[in-house]
Amino acid sequence: MSMSDPLADFLTRIRNGIQANFTSVDIPLSKLKVRVADVLKKEGYIADYHVDEQGVQGTLTIDLKYGPNNEKVITGIRRVSKPGLRQYKKSDAIPKVMSGLGVAVLSTSHGVISDREAKKLNVGGELLCEVW
Repeated sequence: MSMSDPLADFLTRIRNGIQANFTSVDIPLSKLKVRVADVLKKEGYIADYHVDEQGVQGTLTIDLKYGPNNEKVITGIRRVSKPGLRQYKKSDAIPKVMSGLGVAVLSTSHGVISDREAKKLNVGGELLCEVW
């Protein structure tokens, strides 16, 4: 069965893994998911990620991150731009997530980057998801 929105599945697996206090989650591999995972790692929302290209599609393993008293680092994660309604933002219209405490992930002409980096580079793009 084909999946209409693989990125939403990626975010849902992370959300469910955090709610269940898993140490890691396995996700079917794609280049976009690896780039989003890289942004989440740079921003400090996940501990690490590993790519395993064995098998037909491969697997992306996300190591989830928790605080010293097992508190969740990611309290919310949601898909913004959906296949039925894409959300494109100019550099000056990129929203602040939780008044700057969260991060928005954008797909731009410079690759998949965070909202802070997009504002610094003065580029806009598709607003993929928000994490806080």
